[in-house]
Amino acid sequence: MRNCASNHTFPRRSHATAPHQPSPIGHSICISFICVAAVLTGLAQSTPLTAVCSTPPTIVIGFVGGFIGHDNLVHSEVQLAARLRQAYPSGVKVETFESYRREKARKRVLGLLDTNHNGTLTPEEKQNARIIIYGHSWGGAEAIVLARELQRDSIAVLLTIQVDSISRIHQNDAVIPANVAEAANFYQPHGFLHGQSGIHAADPTRTHIVGNFRFNYKASPYTCDMYPWYDRIFAKSHTQIECDPRVWKQVESLIRSSILASAGL
Repeated sequence: MRNCASNHTFPRRSHATAPHQPSPIGHSICISFICVAAVLTGLAQSTPLTAVCSTPPTIVIGFVGGFIGHDNLVHSEVQLAARLRQAYPSGVKVETFESYRREKARKRVLGLLDTNHNGTLTPEEKQNARIIIYGHSWGGAEAIVLARELQRDSIAVLLTIQVDSISRIHQNDAVIPANVAEAANFYQPHGFLHGQSGIHAADPTRTHIVGNFRFNYKASPYTCDMYPWYDRIFAKSHTQIECDPRVWKQVESLIRSSILASAGL
């Protein structure tokens, strides 16, 4: 809070003050203190603490695929979130959610943006939003659905990243909403479960498609030994892209670049 009163230097008196006679300087100082106290008291009463605004953190939301728990460190989405938290201990909020917890994720985003904690986002709070969303499988599609919901809230998104994105019925994970500044898509085309092969912008003048990056695991050895046995049998290639360090290194690089750019670095 800025100091409301300037510093004053009072001149010294060269003669003694008469006994029992109040000093005019002391009287002035007393009045000044009373006035300042009254002003500060009035400000305290008229200005609620919730009016003090601060800049929200850069928000990174990750969605895991299928029915995986949001804190399952076997999976690359969760491992990435842990690395980002370690790299950015302050100024960046990184959280992961199950693919069926999109509404919970949305409420969390709105809560983080509500810096004055009054339950309603102001235009300034919306304008201060710096949001990155990524996900794999169903989580990739949920990333786009969440971005679309934020568009209806007039909230911009810095970046969306889909990894072998698979949409549910009535979902569209191919069209990136116009509130998204950049979007990237990583996919593989084989197996019963294979991701969205091509994303495009609803408004190319507002959204930059970083790329649709294709990976092929048909002839590659299975390297996801920590994953459940049924993933190897029913979703081999779909699982391979999730545990491929090459993919997640690129995903992490895009997220880090977006975080730095949002901070003006």
